[in-house]
Amino acid sequence: MRNSRAERAGALHCTGAGVLPRSDASALLGPCASVVPRSRAGALLCASLALVAVARTACADELKPFRASYTWVWHGLTVAESKLQLQQKDDTWVYQSRSEPRGIGRVMSERPVQRSVMRITEAGVQPLSYQADDGTSSTKRDANVTFEWSAGRVTGVYEDKKVDMSLSPGVQDDLSIQIALMVALLRGHTPDRFSLLDGNSVRQYRYLREGEETLQTPIGSIATIIYGSQKEGSPRVTRFWCAPSHGFIPMKVEQKRKDEIEWTMLIESVERD
Repeated sequence: MRNSRAERAGALHCTGAGVLPRSDASALLGPCASVVPRSRAGALLCASLALVAVARTACADELKPFRASYTWVWHGLTVAESKLQLQQKDDTWVYQSRSEPRGIGRVMSERPVQRSVMRITEAGVQPLSYQADDGTSSTKRDANVTFEWSAGRVTGVYEDKKVDMSLSPGVQDDLSIQIALMVALLRGHTPDRFSLLDGNSVRQYRYLREGEETLQTPIGSIATIIYGSQKEGSPRVTRFWCAPSHGFIPMKVEQKRKDEIEWTMLIESVERD
């Protein structure tokens, strides 16, 4: 039942206790209503108009503070509810995730909490610090790391392992990677990969746009763009149904291992300032 932290989808990462998925896990998107063209010329025209509309929507919007709640479903069973909040404080942003068990998940002792402080620059998102606590007395799932960009190092403790290594441009933590994807999409860019801190190493995650789908959700009918994310060498693929109309916040996240759906995260509510 337990995967590595990178593959768990903790914030939106998901194990039974849940926190946001990273990019095996960890990211985000949105408005792209599908159109059925009536001719080849019509198809080309519709496609062009759709691309222009999406580009204009992305460029016209900007990152905004938000609050969102999700239901976690693990192998068909509801196990947790996760609440995410992004806040702006002066020139930094704080992103937090908190999960509480629901249904069969109540038999688990974990109450995961994660917090990432980051800075948004012209180059993208720069995480400054990351903390994680699974809510138990054990520290083997906890993390407390600092990104020292001026010194070019990341230091701290990650799942009981000391971290002290050189810091490469673009490296993200479990939470900041989600905001990094949103920021890139809001700026009209489509990233093809992200680097993610995983203990005392860095792993690469590939991103691929897979299509569009309109979802029926508790907050209404939402047009989304589907992105797939996969860690190099992993059999797991995490997909994000992201909504441009909501700043590319994901409406649904799903992780599959080959043909088996391991978990799904479904939007329950969302508010943007």
